Amino acid sequence: MIKDLGDIVEEKLELTLFKIISEAGTARSFYIEAVSLVKEGKIEEAKEHINEGDSFIYSAKQTHLQLLAKETGGEKIPFSLLLLHAEDMQMSAEDMRIMAVEIIDIYEKQLELSRIISKLK
Repeated sequence: MIKDLGDIVEEKLELTLFKIISEAGTARSFYIEAVSLVKEGKIEEAKEHINEGDSFIYSAKQTHLQLLAKETGGEKIPFSLLLLHAEDMQMSAEDMRIMAVEIIDIYEKQLELSRIISKLK
């Protein structure tokens, strides 16, 4: 069965949205794992996970920007639940990054204070 142009465009959009979902989800997983690592005192590993997550969220953002550029260029991007989910995943990952970085900072300061206190004893 030969697909018409509309089906091909729709499939390409779906693949693009799944790419955003996958990359944002992977980034979010790295950020969550960073929090787990810092709770174990593994600060450097946690920071590495933040950097790994950043590479995935950067890719998701680039893909999202391509969609925005198409729409601002006059190409209509149809709204769908999949599009909403992709944007939600991206925002969730970005929020998780902010929280993970703050948590790492708090744990890092706590460890430093613990070192200072132990020297005073």
